[in-house]
Amino acid sequence: MPEVLGVLGGMGPLATVDFLRKLIEETPAARDEDHLPVVVYSVPQIPMRPAAILDGGVSPLPAMIEGIRTLKQAGAVAIAIPCNTAHYWYDELRHAGGLPIVHIADAALAALAGRCAPGATIGLIGTRGTLAAGFFQQRLAAHGYRCIVNSDADQAQLVLTAILHVKGNQLDAAAVLLESAVAKLMHEGAAGVILACTETPVVLDRLSPQTAAICVDATRALAKACVAWWQHRA
Repeated sequence: MPEVLGVLGGMGPLATVDFLRKLIEETPAARDEDHLPVVVYSVPQIPMRPAAILDGGVSPLPAMIEGIRTLKQAGAVAIAIPCNTAHYWYDELRHAGGLPIVHIADAALAALAGRCAPGATIGLIGTRGTLAAGFFQQRLAAHGYRCIVNSDADQAQLVLTAILHVKGNQLDAAAVLLESAVAKLMHEGAAGVILACTETPVVLDRLSPQTAAICVDATRALAKACVAWWQHRA
């Protein structure tokens, strides 16, 4: 049986599909058999991650562990999670699930390194939970980058509203808001902007070419890292 990648998805559903599409796009293949074998667990009823981190809401950890165990039973030998905020529980998920997990922030930093030299100012767009978790900021600082984020008002009015629009399949409306959020970070000196919520890259192709060019798609970076993992094991 081939080495199978497990995808812990559903957070949200469209972001999961976006990851799968990019996984296929990033795989060098000439025929079906050349593609990465994948099993997907997409359960949107996993409790909301930001609410658990910020407001003492129901923890999604038991539901995510159940998902990883289901994937393991289905033959998965490694896990990808196309949800940035879920990586707040990375250590617990890896320990309880018993499988290696490809970290989305490490993948995004690898993609950033090819575009922006250390010392550059990097904008970070994500949920309030991801920003509060701090794992992106810690990695950026360790690599010599300065990190900036949107103001609290812009986070609420632009970023979070754009994310909700994607979850509601209102992609054009989401793109307008994300365009403004990225532009404000560029105005503050960002040489690159990491789209660190997997809803946001869903509308990347709807942004202006100038705005899209400065963005690092963490979802695509995760897909590339998963392909590299598979090629190394093949």
